[in-house]
Order: sequence, then C-alpha cells, then structure tokens
Amino acid sequence: MSLISVLKKKQRKSLFTTPSHSGSLCVFHKFYQWYKSDISEVDALKPQEALESAEKKAAEIYGTKSTSFLTNGSTSGIIAAVLSCINPGENLLIWDKAHPCHKNAGILAGAKIIEYTLPYNNEWGIYEKLQNAEELIQKFSPKAIIITSPSYEGLVSDIPHISKICKQYGVYLIADEAHGALYPFSKSLPESAVNYADFTVQSLHKTAGGLNPTALLHCNCDINVQKALAMINTTSPSYPMLATIEANINYLNSKKGRNKIEKLITEICEIKSNLKNLEFYGDDPTKILIKKTGLTGFELSEILYSKYNIEDERTNEKSTLLLCGLGTSSKKLDKLRYLIKL
Repeated sequence: MSLISVLKKKQRKSLFTTPSHSGSLCVFHKFYQWYKSDISEVDALKPQEALESAEKKAAEIYGTKSTSFLTNGSTSGIIAAVLSCINPGENLLIWDKAHPCHKNAGILAGAKIIEYTLPYNNEWGIYEKLQNAEELIQKFSPKAIIITSPSYEGLVSDIPHISKICKQYGVYLIADEAHGALYPFSKSLPESAVNYADFTVQSLHKTAGGLNPTALLHCNCDINVQKALAMINTTSPSYPMLATIEANINYLNSKKGRNKIEKLITEICEIKSNLKNLEFYGDDPTKILIKKTGLTGFELSEILYSKYNIEDERTNEKSTLLLCGLGTSSKKLDKLRYLIKL
C-alpha cells in the first residue's frame, strides 16, 4: 500500500494518540485537508511500511541502491551523506562558497574541512564548474568530496568523469544536485549525478514542483544511510509531506510529467531564440541566466521588476537569473517575450 493510499484510508478506530488535533481540530482552516491527513505511527495505520514501500519504488525509478524521502530539505541529505561516510579527523573537500550545510555537515562529522576554490567568470559574475578534481584529490587525500552541480545558475560539472577519478582514489563523491531534480526525467537536460555519485541530493521543491522543503537522498554505494538519517531526523515525520514526495516522483516519472518537462524546455528554448537583444549562459535551460549590454545585473533586475512585473531569483553585478520549474506556465513564460523591447 502506498503512502497516498494510507492517507485516503477511512479510519474506524478511536485514536487516543498523537497528533492531538486528531484530524478534526483545525486551528488554521486553510489547511483543513492537511490536518485530516496528518497521522502518527499507530498500529491502526502502519504508515512506516507504506513509506518503506514508496522509497523502494523510488529507488527502482531512479536506479539507485536506496532513495530516501527528506522533509527537511537537501540540507538534511548532505548532512546524512557526510555522517555516513566520514569518520572524525578524516579530510572532507568542500567548495569555499558552497551552501552552509556542506561545512556544517563536516563539523558535525568531526571532519577536517578543506575548502577548494572555483574559477570566477567576470563576464557573468558567477563561479564556474569544477575542473581540477583529480589535482585536489591528489593534493589533499580526502575521504569524501562534495560538488555542487548544477550551480545555482545552472552550470553542470562533468560528474561521470569526476566519479571515475573518485573511484580510482577511493574517495566518496557527494553530489549536491539540489537544483537538478528534473534531470533524471529528460534527455533534454544535463545528465543527472544520480547513477554516478555515491550520494546525490535533490530538492524537489526547487524545480520539480514539490512543497518546501521536500527533497531526496540517493545512495549508490554499499553504505546504509538510515542510521545517519535517524540521528538528524525527527521521530514524528510529516506523513502528508512524505506522501507529496511519493506523488511528486510518480508524476515526474509519468508520461504526463515527462511531457510537461519537455514542453517547458521547448517553450524556454523558443523564447530564448527570439530574444536576440539578450545574452544567455549556462548548461541548464530551466535556469535563464541573462545579461544585457549597457546594464548591470541589478539595473536589469530593477527594470524587470518595475516595468515588466517580473521578479528574478537571483542577481549579481553582471547578470540576472530567472528560475523555471514545473510550475512555470506557458502564460508566465509569455511575459518574457516582451523583453525583446528591452
């Protein structure tokens, strides 16, 4: 039985259990249906069995040894991955400008944290992809390395190649693919790290249409991550949120979901081809990184906001990022066509 089925099941027992709202007291009525589905791990429901089944099915979809549902974002996945493969005093390589959870994971594991730098692209005001992984590994002999791919702006490192290097030197590869949750479901997008890295973390909420902060931890090595996850996760998980993860994966893997992704990519590429007045950069078409001659990124951002009612995801001195995902409708994308007048 799936998690979705468990939450739809009519409960005939009188539950004197947590959560104390009992699915009937709703203090915030906008979320009435959420309260009705908010269950605990009682004998009458046994949602843990449904969760294990859903995660097993997800692993089959992604082709991994295990896939774990996360309700505390990719942050918890990164921390669990590091705790699983790093012992106190061992070297952990992380990017010096990475998400704070990379360093926090190393601290929690008692690792010796070594930070590497990435080349900076002055034309676009962003950091480039990792290109010297073997040199770093030879120099620092880490137990594990964390690589952010794609970057926030959609630059993708050569994970298959880096994976070969890591295997050659016996180094665990942790891929922070938080912004690449759509990759396994489209050949029009960069290749996912899921089947190459030892651990891959993806945020469903960033581009794949999931609720904040739903995410996934994929494992493709012989380490059992459940012990580490149990150390950092609550013993009272949100089953409605976990059920949305199951539904999210099923949708991504469906014909309807895959067609939605292809339609999104096709529309973005068509719009970009017509905006000759703008420059574009990056490997991921769902990350529209733009700049315009004569304008700083901040000036471009202000014009988009005040004149075209478009709010960007991120801006720097040189460029502006418009982030797209499953919730980016054709109607919303049509607004970008007016940028030809910029």
